[in-house]
Amino acid sequence: MRKHLILLCMMTFLSSLHINAQSFRKEIDEKPELSASNGLAYPAPSGRLTAPPTGYVPVYISHYGRHGSRYLLSGKDYLRPLQVLERADSAGVLSDKGREVMAKIRRMYAESYKRWGELTPLGAEQHRQIARRMYERFPSVFSDSVWIDAKSTVVIRCILSMENALQELLRHNPRLHIRHDASDYDMYYMNLSDKKLAQQRENEEVKKAMKDWEKRHLDHKTLMSRLFKDADYVDRNIEAERLAHDLFGLAGIVQNSEIRHSLSLYDTFTPDERYRLWQRANVWWYLHFAGAPQNGGKQPFSQRNLLRRMITEADSCLALPHPGATLRFGHETMVMPLACLLDLNGSYVQVSQVDSLEAKGWIGSRIFPMAANIQLVFYKKPKNPNADVLVKVLLNEEEATLPFSATSTPYYYKWSDFRKFYLARLDSYQEQ
Repeated sequence: MRKHLILLCMMTFLSSLHINAQSFRKEIDEKPELSASNGLAYPAPSGRLTAPPTGYVPVYISHYGRHGSRYLLSGKDYLRPLQVLERADSAGVLSDKGREVMAKIRRMYAESYKRWGELTPLGAEQHRQIARRMYERFPSVFSDSVWIDAKSTVVIRCILSMENALQELLRHNPRLHIRHDASDYDMYYMNLSDKKLAQQRENEEVKKAMKDWEKRHLDHKTLMSRLFKDADYVDRNIEAERLAHDLFGLAGIVQNSEIRHSLSLYDTFTPDERYRLWQRANVWWYLHFAGAPQNGGKQPFSQRNLLRRMITEADSCLALPHPGATLRFGHETMVMPLACLLDLNGSYVQVSQVDSLEAKGWIGSRIFPMAANIQLVFYKKPKNPNADVLVKVLLNEEEATLPFSATSTPYYYKWSDFRKFYLARLDSYQEQ
């Protein structure tokens, strides 16, 4: 009987793995743009928020957000695959599909020329919309002439994201007082460079896990056969893995620029190829920036200074009669590990078998699209100043769970519990 129960449990678990994995595969099949991982253009939030307990009103917001949609970071990201196709075309071995892809990349290169890594018009609009929704959802935070303190990393796409958000807030309330800055002085928490953690995420165990996964799941022969007419030429001259990844990166970035209205590269890939290449990116991000045991399990602590700063600044601001908001603008390499450090929606998972990531709910596309953001929204009870301060966390403007007990109202947590839990977590970390 015991063996039968164990077998039944194992079958149920394996079935759940299959169902969860297939569910995101289905989403990608229906909307290929979801396969872009960190290149996904910011998805519109559902708009659903749980009402606070009776008598509570929002008084302060602490935020960290990624810059909005951008072009690829370097001209070589466009030129490297383009030149591979052009050389093959000159040799007379490029297929009709290959020439079609080559023409599309030329258009993308012309659109993005000398704008590598810069914010696109869509990226600016994303931050205006996020700021507008923040104002409309929590008007009591932005009332009268409260102060808004905003900081950005020193990268121009982040600075422009910040400025677009602030301009939108000012459009709704011209009386706001705004401080905004982008300085190396603040990079110790806005964009911490931790060399030892960076070395750990490139250790041999991580490299082996990545290589083993690729060996088991990726085969680029059919893709190459659609692009080139001569298999011998491919074997002699084409680094198939590099080209496949370059082309998939180009396919994903299209949705972030104005060329998205007239061009797509997703038809270059079969549904299976799209899914597997998305999986590869998902595994890569997990192994390098999340709580993967292969990297030592401590990568989320790269954001320890940021989280501690958010806690101390919240304490300081909450002591004021009208706290306003603290807004911060940076990169996905901060947002994603911060989400894991906070364990939002159970994201601080430790998985030895990376094939089970989706079943565990670790889907990077849902954590760090372009303009990804984490908002801590604080609530007080004006008619009872001694009542507990409450906090709710939004991940990409959707309510998120924390790894300790909420109040009787879902998604609302005591600030005192939040402080105690995360300060203990931060204090437990031993710097390498």
